[in-house]
Amino acid sequence: MCNSTNSTRIEDSVQVFQLVIYIPTFILGLIFNMLALWMLIFRIKKWMETTTYMSFLIIFDILLLVTLPFKINAYKVEDEWKLGSGVCTFLESLYFVNMYGSIFISVCICMDRYIAIQFPLYSKILRSPKKATVICILVCIIVWGASTGSLLQLRDREELHCFYGFSDETWKNHQLVIMLEMVFVLSAILITFCTVHILLTLKKKIQNNHYCVSRGQEKPRKILLANLLTFLFSFGPFHLSLLLYFLVRNDFISQDYTKDLRIFVQVSLCIANTNCFLDGVCYYCVLKEFVKVNR
Repeated sequence: MCNSTNSTRIEDSVQVFQLVIYIPTFILGLIFNMLALWMLIFRIKKWMETTTYMSFLIIFDILLLVTLPFKINAYKVEDEWKLGSGVCTFLESLYFVNMYGSIFISVCICMDRYIAIQFPLYSKILRSPKKATVICILVCIIVWGASTGSLLQLRDREELHCFYGFSDETWKNHQLVIMLEMVFVLSAILITFCTVHILLTLKKKIQNNHYCVSRGQEKPRKILLANLLTFLFSFGPFHLSLLLYFLVRNDFISQDYTKDLRIFVQVSLCIANTNCFLDGVCYYCVLKEFVKVNR
């Protein structure tokens, strides 16, 4: 992700790994996300706060999945990107907008659940489908504006390596890297805090009611834990690699690790995109269970 010929070359092993991860992620991700979206539109009778957030998250994931074939092609052709800088900027914006859009919406979903369970008396004031829609639209505007503006400034104007050929100025931009790291860290803290408190509250309610936990009653807790682990597994490695690569490019870490850390960035970015598939599976299962319960 730098601008010299040697530093922009994508390792063959990375390209193979990318194909192994992206092809099933693209196919299965589209299938499960489209199924989840279909269930939201045609099977859910009552539109609620959670379904509003989920619909936006599914749309974010589908739009990111659409960019994956272009990303695979960009890694394959390297210097032969023929679609022009405008198309490249649009696809990169779509890619990063939907990645960080998914992060923000995931936080919103978790906080919405937390408010509903921890503050049931105030939840009717704090929560509503209309408020959820406004929040989602604001997330779209903020993330799209920030991502597009940053990409236009950071793109290397002399060489076009779509999806990975950013200029050296990218790694000198301390504010940008700090902002991205803060977004992830704060999001991870909020999701972890809310999830842990929700799980403890559900456990306490079960204990107070003095009844055995059935398989159906255990499902929501497992889904909450799965959401947390999916978030940390998907986005944690990428933001760690981003920080380390930033440090090596600014001579805080020995330059001997440049190649290894560049590979780490590219591999962890592939792992981050599996979130689209994992989200789709998770929310399809949630909606399927919801429809079954409410028949």
